[in-house]
Amino acid sequence: MSSTLFLLQLLNGLQFGMVLFLVAAGLTLVFGVMDFINLAHGVQYTLGAYLTALCVAKFGHFGLGLVAGLLGALILGYVLEWLLFGVLMHRSHLEQVLGTFGVILVVTDGLKMLFGPAPLPLAVPEAFQWSVRLTPTLVYPAWRLAIMLAGVVLALVLWWLVAKTRLGMLVRAGSTDRETVSALGVNIDKLFRLVFAFGAVLAAFAGAMAGPLISIEPTMGDNILILAFVVIVVGGIGSVRGAFFAAILIGVVDTLGRAFLTGWLAGLVGKPAAASVGPALASMLIYILMALVLAVRPQGLFAGAGGK
Repeated sequence: MSSTLFLLQLLNGLQFGMVLFLVAAGLTLVFGVMDFINLAHGVQYTLGAYLTALCVAKFGHFGLGLVAGLLGALILGYVLEWLLFGVLMHRSHLEQVLGTFGVILVVTDGLKMLFGPAPLPLAVPEAFQWSVRLTPTLVYPAWRLAIMLAGVVLALVLWWLVAKTRLGMLVRAGSTDRETVSALGVNIDKLFRLVFAFGAVLAAFAGAMAGPLISIEPTMGDNILILAFVVIVVGGIGSVRGAFFAAILIGVVDTLGRAFLTGWLAGLVGKPAAASVGPALASMLIYILMALVLAVRPQGLFAGAGGK
């Protein structure tokens, strides 16, 4: 294994981790801070990618497509919270799971009916169709670097909003004592509706940014949702900081494991055994990691502190 190949996969892992964080950030606010299990969060990721791809195909401008994707996710998130999630907020977790799973089925089948099961194409924006020479032997796509930069910037903005602003204070207070905050004159239902919509926008942004690198199809949000739940459990339920570091850790472990684990095992158990065991074990690495973290720190890497 060359150092260049390792560095390339490490950067790919960091980029994947940033996409995971963008999805998990909204989910950790909804699940960790508001104690609501929203399985439909992955739908926003899918919707962001779809709307962006459709607008780019129609108008040929990625920026316009990105705006359309974010607005579509914002509207859908707000409407869903108003019509469904606001009711489910006061129900059991089982009812929340069933209700939000129904949203997944409706949206997924709707996308299949409208656009078919075939993947939609989405090219990298022309302004980013170039590469950066990081080392004499490594040239890395500018778009992947842009995703990493966007993830870091949004992480800082989200931390500031949740931990340092009055809005974040109200969200954290409302999650622990809804009645008292309402008695102080705060429209807690509207506040939580905005949190849902903001989380939907983050997921849609992740889908739009990842769209040029992956296959845009109706079920693309399912796998990313599972990984996002792993992120918030490993990082600490309700902790934005934990979600950030856990997303990077899981992205790197998953990418390096899929790239190199079979080769590493070949030196230990032989190529035939490694070829059969390696891919399966690589797909299990993040769940093994989650089990190890929870065995040592059941609360996750960072104890959830109201979303900090």
